[in-house]
Amino acid sequence: MGRRFVSERRRDPYYRAAQREGLRSRAAFKLAYLADRYPLFAPGDRILDLGAAPGGWSLVALERVAPRGTIVAVDPRPVEPIDGVEYLRARVGDPRLVERLGPRPFDGVISDLSPRISGAYATDHARSVDLVRAASELAHAVLRDGGRFVAKLFDGELRADLEAEIAPQYERLVRTKPPASREQSSEIYLVAWGHRRGARPRRTEHDGAPRPDI
Repeated sequence: MGRRFVSERRRDPYYRAAQREGLRSRAAFKLAYLADRYPLFAPGDRILDLGAAPGGWSLVALERVAPRGTIVAVDPRPVEPIDGVEYLRARVGDPRLVERLGPRPFDGVISDLSPRISGAYATDHARSVDLVRAASELAHAVLRDGGRFVAKLFDGELRADLEAEIAPQYERLVRTKPPASREQSSEIYLVAWGHRRGARPRRTEHDGAPRPDI
């Protein structure tokens, strides 16, 4: 890890706030922003958290669905235990994962999956699209009618086609960039709700947040 990266991270107000509040990662503020803006969680929900390590999103989601709600966290990396969170060590795309998740449907699927960064933007964007597509396919298999889906995406030329694939499965689909996302990052989030199979495509909307440079 380079000295410049460490120095910039220490000056990052979201990173410092996450450390103070025990949120495990600055990404927690991104999900909190989305949850305040869109109908992602309700008390008692069962939520599937993909790419869960180190656990920041699980903590935010758990707070929103408590006291009766549950979180199932999935990641190939180890995650420090969190009371109220069930952890499965697995990769999204593993055909056995749906069976391991059990027959009970989820109210929401949240995905903060990121590809291994190559430094070549076209490659990283394509890998990010593949991860969102895999998360979306899993969500379509495990969500209840009316369920919700959130996924991080590195923006780029493949985004429109990806949105066109996902949009028919939901009543609404929007894209946004939380304030906690670094300004220079191409990171955006797709947020969808009203899950239903066979729905007609709806127009993808932009919430007015600035488009990232790509």
